[in-house]
Amino acid sequence: MRHFEFDYDLTWYCFILDQNLGILGRYGGRDASGPDSRNSLQGLRFALEKALKTRGNGAHLPPPTGKPVRAEDYPAAKKHNGCIHCHNIKEFQRSDQLARGAIDRDALWAYPPLDNLGMVLDVDQGNRVSKVIPGSAAAAIGLAKGDVLLSLKGRPIHSFADASFVLHKHFEGPIGIHWTRGTKALEGQLIPKGDWRKSNITWRPSMLDILPGVPFGGEDLTDKEKDGLDIPKNLPAFRQGDLVHAKLKAAGFQAGDVVVGISGQRIEGKMDDFLAYIRRNYLVGDKIRFQIVREGKPVELELVLR
Repeated sequence: MRHFEFDYDLTWYCFILDQNLGILGRYGGRDASGPDSRNSLQGLRFALEKALKTRGNGAHLPPPTGKPVRAEDYPAAKKHNGCIHCHNIKEFQRSDQLARGAIDRDALWAYPPLDNLGMVLDVDQGNRVSKVIPGSAAAAIGLAKGDVLLSLKGRPIHSFADASFVLHKHFEGPIGIHWTRGTKALEGQLIPKGDWRKSNITWRPSMLDILPGVPFGGEDLTDKEKDGLDIPKNLPAFRQGDLVHAKLKAAGFQAGDVVVGISGQRIEGKMDDFLAYIRRNYLVGDKIRFQIVREGKPVELELVLR
């Protein structure tokens, strides 16, 4: 596992190796939209052909020296019954962190997609930029649709997996990038901002035990009802029903409360979007201050997520 390190939540992944087990490249990835959302047979072939061309130029990652690490070596694995699935490895790692006293929250946002820095890679040609997001780190240094990535932090990029592995190992500071536009070679520094590693992790099986759920139950307000409370139509607002979950009661919520937001956050959409936002951006044990309207008056209530 020290050598063959990958995103253990994925459905499918492969390493492209040389004759000495050096890693020439990687292929495989996904996002919340589906298990093969970042994969294609054409993309795999492209990554294989490009990786093979790097053989012998020193771009490979050689096997590490020293004692190998196996999934069975984690203390938590001793308590696991049955077959060890890939996602169980991340659960074992998190269990070890808890035993040491704390979870590394930054590490939970594993294998961030290059999308988080403002560029989307083509599925069939894994080093070609298919989209640049306005206002992003990628846009700030002039990357454009159709550009071809050469490397990130000196590592060759031929696939979504190559890029996400480089970002997985990066936590702060600028990221060196080389690319081409036609025959012109370009380079720059991507500057990550804020919580740039965060992405939708609700699809990850290894995270299901620490992703929170909030037991609200009710109906979205109509546009007319929003107008009466001076709430913009694009923002969520929903009325808690008569049956109030015990956890909500303990925090002070009542039937008829209108939930309109989270303190300090702007969320657009409806009730389902609001609850999905919480699940994507918070963990079990986090505290949230909810903004509600009760009998026409604004109220804030704090809830510990479970």
